[in-house]
Amino acid sequence: MLQKSSDLTARLATEKPITVAILAMGGQGGGVLSDWIVDLAEAQGWVAQSTSVPGVAQRTGATIYYIEMLPAKDGKLPILSLMPTPGDVDVVLAAEFMEAGRAMLRGLVTPERTTLIASSHRSYAVTEKEKPGDGTGDPAVVVEATGVSAKRAIMFDMQSLAEANGSVVSSAMFGALASAEVLPFSRNAFEAAIRAGGKGVEASLRAFGAAYDKARAPADKAPNQQLPAKLLPPLPGSDPHPGLNRLLDRIRAGHPQSVQPMLFAGVKRLVDYQDIAYANEYLDRVETAYLRDAACSGANKEFAFTAEVAKYLAVAMAYDDVIRVADLKTRASRFERVRKEVGVKSDQIVYTTEYMHPRMEEVAGTLPASLGRWLEESPRLFKALDKMINKGRRVRTGTVGWFLMLNSLAGVKRFRRRTLRHAREIEHIERWLDLASKVIATDYDLAVEVVSCRRLVKGYSDTHARGHSKFDRVISQVPRLQGRPDGAAWLSRLRRAALLDEEGKALDGALQTIDSIYSDKTAA
Repeated sequence: MLQKSSDLTARLATEKPITVAILAMGGQGGGVLSDWIVDLAEAQGWVAQSTSVPGVAQRTGATIYYIEMLPAKDGKLPILSLMPTPGDVDVVLAAEFMEAGRAMLRGLVTPERTTLIASSHRSYAVTEKEKPGDGTGDPAVVVEATGVSAKRAIMFDMQSLAEANGSVVSSAMFGALASAEVLPFSRNAFEAAIRAGGKGVEASLRAFGAAYDKARAPADKAPNQQLPAKLLPPLPGSDPHPGLNRLLDRIRAGHPQSVQPMLFAGVKRLVDYQDIAYANEYLDRVETAYLRDAACSGANKEFAFTAEVAKYLAVAMAYDDVIRVADLKTRASRFERVRKEVGVKSDQIVYTTEYMHPRMEEVAGTLPASLGRWLEESPRLFKALDKMINKGRRVRTGTVGWFLMLNSLAGVKRFRRRTLRHAREIEHIERWLDLASKVIATDYDLAVEVVSCRRLVKGYSDTHARGHSKFDRVISQVPRLQGRPDGAAWLSRLRRAALLDEEGKALDGALQTIDSIYSDKTAA
């Protein structure tokens, strides 16, 4: 039988609940934090309800956990919502700094009402990582928005604090929440909720206490301001590696002081990548560029051309191939870094599973140049072999078999100069540097931009192929831009557009703009 609305209203509480929203990604303990808050409220005789809306965790965004709570009164049932409403949230807890910014964009943080508690560390989202260029969000924007969007803000690096105490960020956020005194419960009640959980209690309590004290301390300067430009260390007086010592002498004798730190960084990279002889080849090419630079009044430009060649030539010569990937994945330093990142204890064993998807193109590139070309010129054989090789594999580098296989492949680097991939990379490098050396005679700034365009080529497999394609499309515009006062600026725009997205849609638009501008000028 249906109840009259007046009877139902008499049984429901109409007091406004305290509302809490938590934004956390997978592994950050958002669910545990939500449970702690609910358990805390219920232990104090309150009625509490929690819901969650998944954001596919690490892949595309944070999960939003939403909690409403209010004290039980006269046996009446509370009216609780399942979702946060913009402008109607009392506390927002963000387990990562840019998630705090997204909470503000959603309207969950308001200056009249909301206390914002956020960890100032960064965990980069997939949308930031997938861009070919620098896709990282600007934390300074979030800092500025916090000043006008939140009634009160508590922000510090809760992730590092939690790790230092052997816990996860949720414990630190719970401590900051207790310290903020936005919930009418004592510190002892908060700690009791942690103890009731029964797992990792001591570490969680340590992180809780450290965050509680940190939140009460005088606020540090605004977190996560843009980092200053990277500065290379000055050229050292000597190096323990005798081969590097000889290279140091060569750098000092043959190059301007402003370029020397970049050159030393380049030779260290190439010695690690291949050997001393390979680093000497790098210096040979840079010296050729320097002589060309000096002949074209490069001193007036602080040898910007040479500096760009020193930077991007080192990256180009240390290209990512199958040999390099195998080398990096079997280094002891990598295993140690993985153990550190996942917080492994000394008595625990970690097995790292790599996902690899080789293609026949990579196999042919690793073969001697003549054999690799012969395979490519035998389409039926190449296609048949590709069917066998071109498939995804999960490789456990912690097992003896897979480790030995990759380690043996890494050892092939002594023969790298004979491979088809190396021959093609060097051919591409020579064409690129030759073009830049021709352009510098008539347009110094455009030549510098030609060198900078090598940034588009990176990675291996499909990523490398896409980068090459973008590079070729951008560089193809150089003859069109030569002799124009805005040529360097336009090439720079094309390069930045190519770095905006993986598919190259922004580059398509920029190229169409150039077509429309210059076709109009030609018609005029």
